Amino acid sequence: MRHTITYSTAAVMKQPLWNFVSSLKHCSSSASSAGVLRAGDVLKQTRTFSKSDITEYSKLTHDFNPLHFDLDCARKSGFADVPVPGMLVASLFPKIIASHFPGAVYVKQSLDFKAPVFVGDVITCRVQASNIRQIKHKFMVKLETTCWKEGEIVVIDGGATAILPSLAVKLVDNS
Repeated sequence: MRHTITYSTAAVMKQPLWNFVSSLKHCSSSASSAGVLRAGDVLKQTRTFSKSDITEYSKLTHDFNPLHFDLDCARKSGFADVPVPGMLVASLFPKIIASHFPGAVYVKQSLDFKAPVFVGDVITCRVQASNIRQIKHKFMVKLETTCWKEGEIVVIDGGATAILPSLAVKLVDNS
């Protein structure tokens, strides 16, 4: 059974304990009553980017590509509007991982940018554990990473690897 923890920047939807009950029989007696990461589990976040987000990102990274600020430049490059920087959108992946697994070390990310994201687009970011391997007292986790808009248009696809200090999933409140 897959666990799915979904949250937005405005509110958290915590799964009731009974959603985990059928998977608990597969856990050791020392496992917590809920929220232990297993292969197949999914974490999601929904986010809408603003012009202010682009400005702050550019200040922080010193990436002032006019493509992200000038409509004429964006149109000359083939975009209908000014796109949100792809790396800003992709930053949702480590945010999801680190917020649910404090102390996580993000060691690898591959990204395929499939479609542009524009200010106001509702973006859903999904991280799914595909492989978990224990190394001493930590866990090497391979993850499938995807962002989409409008419920179906994939904007970023890829994979990541993180070293987690624990498989206990911390429920977060980003409101």
